[in-house]
Amino acid sequence: MQQRTGGSLLVEIQPFLVITNQDFILFDTGLGLRNKDGVLQLHQHLIDNGVNPMEITKVLMSHLHNDHSGGVSSVDPITGQRELTFPHATYYVNRQEFQYALEHNGKSYNAEYISLLQNYDNVIFTEGNGTIDDYISYEVTGGHCPYHQVFLIDDEDGKIFFGGDEAPQMSYMLRRFAAKYDYDGKRGLELREQFKQRGIAGDWTFLFYHDTKTPFNQFK
Repeated sequence: MQQRTGGSLLVEIQPFLVITNQDFILFDTGLGLRNKDGVLQLHQHLIDNGVNPMEITKVLMSHLHNDHSGGVSSVDPITGQRELTFPHATYYVNRQEFQYALEHNGKSYNAEYISLLQNYDNVIFTEGNGTIDDYISYEVTGGHCPYHQVFLIDDEDGKIFFGGDEAPQMSYMLRRFAAKYDYDGKRGLELREQFKQRGIAGDWTFLFYHDTKTPFNQFK
């Protein structure tokens, strides 16, 4: 922190892997950093937990801010070409979020990381609310950024909710406040309360992308 500019915040980041009977699902892709050996940190974490990165079947993107999409693609250290980080997976990205990100390239978005998504057949651009393979639902929420989306896995093993930056930390679910850095802070506040109540009623397990102390929780 001493090496960072004034006003900087230290943000915890953790993409989630959820393994179902059908899929190896990755929720968001982190910053796309490499370790000292040149291996992508995200790939190394998967390998350390017994998962081949090439086994990932779905990459579900809540939104495309840099801290969530930096690992969407990477530059091959040998060929120098930028490629999808999970070439065998199907990526799900909100179409309007993608266009918005390209139009607002800069502080929060990096077009270099994500522009190639439009070139691949294994990228599905979602619109509005819908379902994937009859057991994953997605909703456009628009609190944190205009076209943010959240996901709910609902299968025989239970219900898992990934709220991205609409529900980034456990503490956000316990306090009522409007975040100034959200696109629509009031809506973000309302969404967190709605999701909490829906989660209690539906027995959801929440995954918190920016909370390593309490990465998941069920509200009772």
